Amino acid sequence: MKSMKYFLTIFLVGLFAITLNSCKNCKNENPRARIINNGTDKASVQIQTSGGNTVNINNIETGTSSAYSSYAPGQVQFTITVSSNNYVKTFNMAECFDYDIAIDASNNINSTPIDRND
Repeated sequence: MKSMKYFLTIFLVGLFAITLNSCKNCKNENPRARIINNGTDKASVQIQTSGGNTVNINNIETGTSSAYSSYAPGQVQFTITVSSNNYVKTFNMAECFDYDIAIDASNNINSTPIDRND
């Protein structure tokens, strides 16, 4: 009887641990990013991914954002053009994260990571 209780306790703890692990919304999925343009003019973005691919997102109007695009994890370089000025930023993008790449009113660029498992 005592060994049965011990076995049942171990079984329930193991089942609980498996349940917690399977609650994640994202499992090894590529990161995604979008551009939020709060800058002074339309923005166009050239994205050089860690896999060597290039993605272009053109004419993002002021006060709008692009759709999310998915990239391979690793370093991703964003070349953002606003009013004929180029701004280059490199971000390290991890699996299961969304990134908001924001252009502010002074045309400064920053990134906000969002964990898809939260």
